[in-house]
Amino acid sequence: MNTKILVLGGGTGGTLVANLLAKKLKGAADITLVSALSRHLYQPGWLYVPFGWQDPRTLSRSLKSLLNKRINLEIGKAAALNPDTQIVTLEDGSALGYDYLVLATGSRVTPEDVPGLAEGGYHFYTEEAAWRLHAALEEFQGGKIVVGVGGLPHKCPVAPLEFTFLLDEYLTRRGIREQSEIVYTYPINRVFSIESVADVAAPLLEERKVRAETFFNLESVDPHKKMAYSLEGTELPYDLLVMIPPHRGAKFLENNPVADAQGWVKTERETLQVKGYPHIYALGDTTDLPISKAGSTAHFEAPVIAERIAASLEGRQPDPKHATYDGKVMCFLEAGYNKASILNFDYNTPPTPPAPNAFIHYEKMAFNKAYWYLVPTGML
Repeated sequence: MNTKILVLGGGTGGTLVANLLAKKLKGAADITLVSALSRHLYQPGWLYVPFGWQDPRTLSRSLKSLLNKRINLEIGKAAALNPDTQIVTLEDGSALGYDYLVLATGSRVTPEDVPGLAEGGYHFYTEEAAWRLHAALEEFQGGKIVVGVGGLPHKCPVAPLEFTFLLDEYLTRRGIREQSEIVYTYPINRVFSIESVADVAAPLLEERKVRAETFFNLESVDPHKKMAYSLEGTELPYDLLVMIPPHRGAKFLENNPVADAQGWVKTERETLQVKGYPHIYALGDTTDLPISKAGSTAHFEAPVIAERIAASLEGRQPDPKHATYDGKVMCFLEAGYNKASILNFDYNTPPTPPAPNAFIHYEKMAFNKAYWYLVPTGML
């Protein structure tokens, strides 16, 4: 009987690791990918939807079309994991056993964790929310917009900054920037968690006349008074609130032996094995690693997992060049007005982002289109 490899999650990490395993093992194992959706979503594109600069219909493809023909696709939602019996139960009651499990279950937004946020705020971190924010911005005719981060960690850490820069451009294009005030909030004492990125972003915010409100840890929102309150005692009135909600891991993983109370999976930082369970691996947003929750993170992690599982099945030592994750991440940072910067970093080397320029912006635009052909399929 073939070894059973089960991959939970049809996002960048799950799709890529399944395809890499299928190529490496060439039928020597039964690979099943479980996804809640039959579509694969390109989440970075949601940043542009609120401004009307991206058709949301172009941001998804059939998941099956991206998978190697050797992979079994199961559409369903995971409801429970028993890591001791090595069984995953789906919401429809079916049970799937495994010899190796890859958790690529991502993260989810939980606005309900902040009183009033779901009713009083907007965001662009889901397909539906991005479209809802588009409608709100179309109706906006001037006033005070508060943009901020409602909890750490959250996926795509630079996206709130990018949204703020693009919002300035959008309002300018519409001719209502002078009638609008933008306030950007962040939970710590600078505008981004990584100091070198904050050093680039802060002057840009000042140049665009965006007021930065740091040490703003969102406590509650009053949607009737249109007020956002911080734990530090700051009160911010708004006409439009764009606040990135708190995030958690998958609901079924909360308080599971493999995860913490928030659902973040306890992951070894170099091997990506789940702590205490050598036959379970995790990658992407779902891990508890001190690294960005971004598609590129999963992109660099997936080959490590594929190599380690393949080596184990083939009874050999993993290739040291491909079996250790060093924390590598690459993120674009849109600065508006057809300019962008780029962040390259790992566990030991902080990013040194260059000044935003047109070349990097168009590089990102090209990558957005090439993603489908290069990343989830394992071509890049």
